[in-house]
Parts: sequence; structure tokens; C-alpha cells
Amino acid sequence: MHFLLSNDDGYQAPGLAALANTLVDFGKVTVVAPDRDRSGASNSLTLDVPLHVKQDNRGFMYVNGTPTDCVHLAITGLLEEEPDMVISGINSGANLGDDVLYSGTVAAAMEGRFLGCPAIAFSLAGERPEDFSVAIEVATRIIKNVIDKPLDNDVLLNVNIPDVKQEQIAGFVTTRLGNRHKSEPAQETSDPKGRKVYWVGPVGPEQDAGEGTDFHAIRSNKVSITPMQVDLTRHNALQQMSNWIKGIS
Repeated sequence: MHFLLSNDDGYQAPGLAALANTLVDFGKVTVVAPDRDRSGASNSLTLDVPLHVKQDNRGFMYVNGTPTDCVHLAITGLLEEEPDMVISGINSGANLGDDVLYSGTVAAAMEGRFLGCPAIAFSLAGERPEDFSVAIEVATRIIKNVIDKPLDNDVLLNVNIPDVKQEQIAGFVTTRLGNRHKSEPAQETSDPKGRKVYWVGPVGPEQDAGEGTDFHAIRSNKVSITPMQVDLTRHNALQQMSNWIKGIS
């Protein structure tokens, strides 16, 4: 197996290093990650400046771009052969519900899926997680299962792991994305020159977070595995929309 690893926390993130160090036992590992924290970058590509690739003493490649840039560049330009699997993470902090729309962690995996590779995004759902040992054990089991029992070509997995001890993990569960109330208001302040500036407000509280959602799984100390797809079409609304547009003319 040849694994392409990326993330949105940057190439120096502990979760990325922990996963890379583990996967070398299962095959070739190539790391291409952002040169700094790019959390919230979503699926953005850098189109207005050139991308530079550097390498550290571990062989990790890092790019002055977004997580999507990293995976796109790796598969379409850097690598001599396509990887067998794209893995993003392990992220410091959860990516639940609406978070996936903004998450660079999920976006890196999604870009791998766009480009034809099985893809998984891993997140450790703690405030400031420091111990990735349990997350590594969980991730390894999931990766092995994907290798042994491949999924459909259009599926990518968003995995959130509770930040608890091994014996507190209550199992694995398939989930759907929950959602939050709207975000809290932006915070107005001033810069050192007295100019008005704003900080984006914190995410909203959980709204749809009942049983079956990724939010509920994490609260129950279960590993949340959400199958996602790239196609954003609302298929069950196509007929209704066809009837609706008749009124336009």
C-alpha cells in the first residue's frame, strides 16, 4: 500500500506524525501537508500565487497552500504514481455536523476522493488533545478494514474519535451528520491603530444532535464513522424543481 497523508493542522502537527509513524508498518507513506495551520480552509485551491514545496528532515513535504492544494498537487504533479489511499489527520479537535463544510481536514480527504482514491478523514474530538495513542489504534483498525473490505468508489469516511482512554471507547457506530444552530455573532474589537476589526464568532450550539448523529456518538464515547459523498445534488427535489421552473416562462 502507498498512503498519501495530509491534514489542516500543518506538517508539524502531532496527529500527523503519529499516523505517519504507524502506517510505515503497512506500506509506503508520503506526507504532503500545509506549512502552517490552515484550519477552516475548506476546499479552497490557491490560484493566484505559485505553490512552493519544501521538505523537512523526516521527509515530510510541506506546501505554502491549503490542504486541498496539498493533495491536489501531490496526486497531479508531485508523485510518480497515484497513492492507494488518501488519509487526512489525525486532526486536533472534532469535525462534526456542519463543521465538515469548513474543515480543511475533510477537504483534504475529499480532494483525494475527487481524484479517484479511497479517502478517510480522522479527527480526535477533544478540546486540546495531546495523547493520540487511542486515536492511532482506532484509525489503524479502520484503515485495515477498508483495505480488506473496500468501499464503493464514491464514498469517503469522516471519522471522529472520542478523546478518552481505550477502555472507555464504547464501540464503533455509523452516523449521519448532525447540525448546529447558526454561529455566534462576530466579535468586534480594535487593532493597535484603533481601526475596527472583527473576529469570527464561535460555532453555534448543537441543534440536530440526537441518536444516530455524529454529535450523539461522541457524547456516548463511540467512534463516529460517517459515510459522505461528493455529489451535493438534492435528488429528491429534482421533480419538484422541474415543476417549479415551468412558471418561469
